[in-house]
Amino acid sequence: MDNEIFEPNEDFDFEQQPDFTENGRDLWEHFHFVVDKGQVLLRIDKYLTTRVPNTSRNRIQNAAEAECIRVNGKVVKSNYRVKPGDDIRIVMDRPRYENEIIAEDIPLDIVYEDDELLVVNKPAGLVVHPGHGNYTGTLVNALAYHFKDNPDYDVSDPRMGLVHRIDKDTSGLLVIAKTPRAKTHLGLQFFNKTTKRQYVAVVWGEMKDIDGTVEGNIGRSLKDRLQMTVFPEGDMGKHAVTHYHTLENLGHVAVVRCQLETGRTHQIRVHMKHIGHPLFNDARYGGDKILRGNTTAKYAQFIQNCFKTCPRQALHAKTLGFVHPVTHQQMDFDSEIPADMNALIAKWRDYCNATNH
Repeated sequence: MDNEIFEPNEDFDFEQQPDFTENGRDLWEHFHFVVDKGQVLLRIDKYLTTRVPNTSRNRIQNAAEAECIRVNGKVVKSNYRVKPGDDIRIVMDRPRYENEIIAEDIPLDIVYEDDELLVVNKPAGLVVHPGHGNYTGTLVNALAYHFKDNPDYDVSDPRMGLVHRIDKDTSGLLVIAKTPRAKTHLGLQFFNKTTKRQYVAVVWGEMKDIDGTVEGNIGRSLKDRLQMTVFPEGDMGKHAVTHYHTLENLGHVAVVRCQLETGRTHQIRVHMKHIGHPLFNDARYGGDKILRGNTTAKYAQFIQNCFKTCPRQALHAKTLGFVHPVTHQQMDFDSEIPADMNALIAKWRDYCNATNH
């Protein structure tokens, strides 16, 4: 399965929790069947075509090629013959779509596109995948519209599409594979940690060190399944490393650049909180409260104005680098810090100048 490994981006943020994780890949069970005792030997693609609603044999074969079909816990090809008692599961690296993907004319900020891949600059507020109440208005719906005249791109085909993800309230660069070849090649780069990704964040508290490294296993919190947390050394969580560089100290906050060595769920948000510097206005990890500064009404109003200026966690996926799956050339992309984060940083600069920080 190594050629199809997907390791989630640090900001992978589905409310719907994965059913299990395999080799660093979060997986969701879409269908589960136990073969009847009287079943005659039959190819699994034919068997599943009659049991999975709104599908085709070609889609089942694509799922098998993407190693999404398991029989008795093992990956099988589309020519596997089912037998009585077989336990069949279809798994994906995304939650199940409750409905067919509707193509929606949602503007895409396309940074680069060729026959193999697409790089987009995702705005904050745009959900990546349908699921958990967000079945329309997502990046996948936008991609379905963008590719509506491309007969080779099936938005539901697990062999292509998003290779990594950032969550709704994080902005920045994403790469989408337009072919199975590109998905496999790019997925392997993310799994082997050879991609180059830098984020810019605004965090609470001035940084004492210009440069630093945060290392600590990350896993789901035992107290709140919607949060990730850092576990002490041991078997809990997955190994995670974040390098940071302080770009600016601005009174009671700092602007930092984060370089991911690993790509765990919410990695930057969790690691920065772990060292006492939650992301500014990160509601999930406590950054939407006044964590530094004085107790005056004037300061409290200033912070509320800052929250309104950047009404989400102040995190932007600024750069993305990878090797092109066909030309094998290094591809490096850079995106501007979005207006809301720039305005937030400007407010803190003005505050520092006014208070002589």
